[in-house]
Amino acid sequence: MAQRNGSIRIVLLAGSILAAAAPALAAEVTPQRLLNPDKEPQNWLMNHRSYDGQRFSPLARINKSNVKNLRLAYAVPLGGSGGMEVIHATPLVEDGFLYITDGWGVLYKIDVTSGDVGRIVWRMEPKQEQQVTNRGAALWGNLVISAANSPARIIATDKTSGKAVWETNMVFDQSETRLTSAPLAIKDKIIVGAAGGDRGVRDWIAGLDAASGKVLWRKYVIPAPGEPGSETWKGNTNAWQTGGAAMWVTGTYDPDTNQTIWGTGNPVPMFDPFYRPGDNLYTNSAISWNPDTGAMNWYFQYTPGDMWDYDEVGTHILIDGQVAGQSRKLVTHSARNGFLYTMDRFNGQTVLAKPYMEVNWTKGIDQKTGKPLDYDPAKDIQTYAGVGNLTPGAPLKKVCPSQAGGNNYWPSSYSPLTKLMYIPALTACVNISIDREKHNAQRGWNGGLSQTDERFESNLTAIDPLTGEVKKSVHLRYPNYSGTLATAGGLVFLGLLDGTIAAYDDTTLDELWKVNVGTGFCAPPMTFEVNGKQYLAIASGLSTPARAKLVNTPELKEIRNATVLYVFAL
Repeated sequence: MAQRNGSIRIVLLAGSILAAAAPALAAEVTPQRLLNPDKEPQNWLMNHRSYDGQRFSPLARINKSNVKNLRLAYAVPLGGSGGMEVIHATPLVEDGFLYITDGWGVLYKIDVTSGDVGRIVWRMEPKQEQQVTNRGAALWGNLVISAANSPARIIATDKTSGKAVWETNMVFDQSETRLTSAPLAIKDKIIVGAAGGDRGVRDWIAGLDAASGKVLWRKYVIPAPGEPGSETWKGNTNAWQTGGAAMWVTGTYDPDTNQTIWGTGNPVPMFDPFYRPGDNLYTNSAISWNPDTGAMNWYFQYTPGDMWDYDEVGTHILIDGQVAGQSRKLVTHSARNGFLYTMDRFNGQTVLAKPYMEVNWTKGIDQKTGKPLDYDPAKDIQTYAGVGNLTPGAPLKKVCPSQAGGNNYWPSSYSPLTKLMYIPALTACVNISIDREKHNAQRGWNGGLSQTDERFESNLTAIDPLTGEVKKSVHLRYPNYSGTLATAGGLVFLGLLDGTIAAYDDTTLDELWKVNVGTGFCAPPMTFEVNGKQYLAIASGLSTPARAKLVNTPELKEIRNATVLYVFAL
């Protein structure tokens, strides 16, 4: 078990005799390799494949004309058998070896070189006490770097031996801290964002030395009294101390401007703004950080004074494009609140904000400021379009999208070939009530309750991030908690909670292939090549929040849960 107070445990590796017997070391994952993923398109070396977060693969052996022939190549069972195991992780692949984590923080190395079977080479067991969402690992040098929880830690594992090299405790002074995002390797540092905000954690972002695990800097997202933004936490409850702003999902990185952009979570308690009057910076925001120092470059807050759990932890995708005849460096984000935002990458200035689904919580977005049209900076409690249930016991009002979104943590993708975003979005609306007692550890931190009689279903929507025009949208009968993957084969892949995996034409969104494996998906699909053959990989395993979205889906009441890595090929 790691020592407290941010100390580091260095674990001695095997002696010279064992080292001599070990297989040859794989090539190190250098910063240069991470900067140039298209030079090795067969591999998937980081969480989003590339720093820009586009989740686009240049592989095209599986394409529109032959995807109908996709078949299961092999499957690898993972995790235990308690019935509630979960996998959110995107597998990493380097030269025929796959790395993935499960909900217990266990890190697996799987040999997939044969093409017809996956053999587990080693497992690194961090011995965590609770099951916690884990979105995967990072590769750096000869290390595989992953998160573990209860207590929160970052662990570096030797890629060849499977033995821990260093372990850093990240609890600091908050025992409920969780680490759910995959670490991000930038130059000689590992960037980590804290979660656990809904447990009453004041979240932070940190930079660690990749070679040793030493914490080099750490910055809280919620400002302390006297710091810039602290004036947006009003009242006498000291809500800033437990204010949230979690970072569940790995950020993106622009090497040209040396900034890493992460989305932050909701203020806490999530449904009761009276406990935390004000805009509550820097929750529900896109934040640009300097990865060398942790200094904040700029921020943009989507929903000030949020009362619907509209956090914006999802991927902030970096794209280039023409705006008003000028070439621009941009960041685009399909928000949980139902709007697609595109902003200038240098300062966060809004270029456009357009709805991609049904929205009723606001009358619209000011295209110049990016703020809701009904946002009033003079108000401590926002009313927006009047669908917030601001009075306990008052008749409930339907709000769209639901507190789950929209597009949440499950990633959108972007194709530089079609120049379209592919957004997976939940479609249900909900009623949200306030409970003024639910803002402490004993009563829970949610501050209310969401209810609906609607089925949670989903849309797959293709939208132009430079104009906000929805080019095509198709409705899917089951929720997408998995995200999308775009490929140069002209395909968009996704997974659904009913166990369906499917491929769509990236222009028409016609369904070209699907299979149902009988157990649902919360993890994104990815693709890789070994020996010139392309594979599609996705891991099953439903989280508790995902299973809750099946409450009005009676045909899936008895769906079974299994944690399995599925790999498909032609």
